[in-house]
Amino acid sequence: MSETTVFDFETRRLDGAPMPLTDFRGKVLLIVNTASQCGFTPQYAGLEALQRRYASRGFSVIGFPCNQFGAQEPGTADEIGAFCQKNYGVSFPLSEKVDVNGELAHPLYQHLTSAAPGVLGTEAIKWNFTKFLIDAQGRVLRRYAPTSTPESIAEDVEAALRAAGH
Repeated sequence: MSETTVFDFETRRLDGAPMPLTDFRGKVLLIVNTASQCGFTPQYAGLEALQRRYASRGFSVIGFPCNQFGAQEPGTADEIGAFCQKNYGVSFPLSEKVDVNGELAHPLYQHLTSAAPGVLGTEAIKWNFTKFLIDAQGRVLRRYAPTSTPESIAEDVEAALRAAGH
């Protein structure tokens, strides 16, 4: 039996179009649950900077808007997309709004949280902008707290790209 990877999952883009993660096979990914009205929302700028810096080397950020933390992502898909474009020039893919915790958690997030538990082995996502670095084979390399800025993990992204031969 083969190991489950992030490439085994599918979601939908913010516009509702299918987004099979197999489309990202061979890329290093940073998967992030996002929100437009959070104290960490300015991290969109750093995430976009990582996207622009490394996309040509086989890297992508994928944002997963989520309204489970303080109802900080209440908008519609159109409102979320417009906010991200207008305020941060986001060019990386955004999924439809998802749950990341609980019974209705997206299957990808069920996989991510079990593959890379948080502090003291807890699996639940604690807040918006929790990040998961994924290698080019779709394996979870590391989980980062919301307080870890995109800039602070650039070195890890670089290392994962080098390991993938990118």
